[in-house]
Amino acid sequence: MKIGVFDSGYGGLTILREMRRVLPEYDYLYLGDNARAPYGTHSFDVIYRYTLEAVRYLLAQDCALVILACNTASAKALRTIQQKDLPEINGYGKPVTGYRKRNVLGVIRPTVEAVPGITKTGHVGILGTPATVSSESYVLELEEISHQPSAISRQLVITQQACPMWVPLIEAGEQNSDGADYFVEKYLREILEKDPQIDTLVLGCTHYPLLKEKIDRFADRIRTAGADRAQTYSPIRIIAQGELVAKSLADYLARHGEYREQLSTGGTCRYLTTENAERFAQTATTFLNTPIQAESIQLGI
Repeated sequence: MKIGVFDSGYGGLTILREMRRVLPEYDYLYLGDNARAPYGTHSFDVIYRYTLEAVRYLLAQDCALVILACNTASAKALRTIQQKDLPEINGYGKPVTGYRKRNVLGVIRPTVEAVPGITKTGHVGILGTPATVSSESYVLELEEISHQPSAISRQLVITQQACPMWVPLIEAGEQNSDGADYFVEKYLREILEKDPQIDTLVLGCTHYPLLKEKIDRFADRIRTAGADRAQTYSPIRIIAQGELVAKSLADYLARHGEYREQLSTGGTCRYLTTENAERFAQTATTFLNTPIQAESIQLGI
């Protein structure tokens, strides 16, 4: 059985890349629902339905685990799928011959769990799509973390900033353009004006690592230019999700032998898209830094 990785588009490839780096021995199946992206403009019901269709497809393709490598799907659909659909999928309460257990995991929780150990001031900024920001999933998860017995976690001050232009720029291949510079600076300036004491910025979208160098550069520049000379600010740390999710998955498999023992170890990876396969493969190269071949499939039929 394989590890399935799902995103509404291309951003989940940054998660997959890190998962394959940390856990190269396993077989992976990536699915991008590019034909219906972006998910963030849709209602909860539509996002849930689209995500469930993708999850069921990957499970039918012999995946023991499905990682929702998409912040919107993780925010809007994961909990409902785990609570409502997984019991039925796993046949709980029914006698099953040759029983195989499956699970669906997201990317928000592993990211949030790392934050208290990184921030020094307790002032945390969330950079995300409008859908992720409006869901307040990061805020809710961080507030839950704040009830754990950690001195710094009880002092978290959370500020969110929607960055609606970042994903379109990246998917248009414009992440190195002057336009990208303008919008990176614009959104960083806005969030740092809301809270100048932020020392940790969470990239709450799997596309955003492609802008990380710019975010690092502009964050320091804005902080330096706007600094009150009487105030000393901590350096800003930028948190990208890929490495955190990959390490969390490695820990999960170490603790859950019932999944680890089901997974095949051929080191392979297949790429599926609901859009044109050639176009997907071409754009995916930007995210993976290596050429791939993709196959086109249909969902919701």
